[in-house]
Amino acid sequence: MDSARRAAAPQTVLCIEDHPVNMQLVEAMLAGLAGVRLLKAFNGRDGVRLAQAELPDLVLLDMRLPDIGGLEVVRELSELISQEQLRVVLLTGESFSMEVVKAMSLGAHDYWPKPLTVERVRDGVTRALADAAARRTRRDGGGASGA
Repeated sequence: MDSARRAAAPQTVLCIEDHPVNMQLVEAMLAGLAGVRLLKAFNGRDGVRLAQAELPDLVLLDMRLPDIGGLEVVRELSELISQEQLRVVLLTGESFSMEVVKAMSLGAHDYWPKPLTVERVRDGVTRALADAAARRTRRDGGGASGA
């Protein structure tokens, strides 16, 4: 019964992206996924604050932000990442760069090159959220977390 409650609970995706059009694309791509709640941050500092406050199941992180870069965001969230409280996927218009390598060495889980495709986002988010749910169940010992 606990797993049924967990399945019914919405899973949260935080998208940290400064370009409104890209944010709208991500929102449209996630619209067809049942039980997914999207949080939005348009710069790195707001994204870090929101990630720390909400502990979303998945963070989609643009590497080029107007205030602090994606690498700095990963640095600031690295403790939560290492504790398996956050999963971070990097979104980048560049090919696999040293910045991506550094972010992944700090715990980012994957990177998706832009332009993003509907299939890539939906499949990737579905897999990442399933993994996050499994990790949460293991971390919580599979028992009820209380209401």
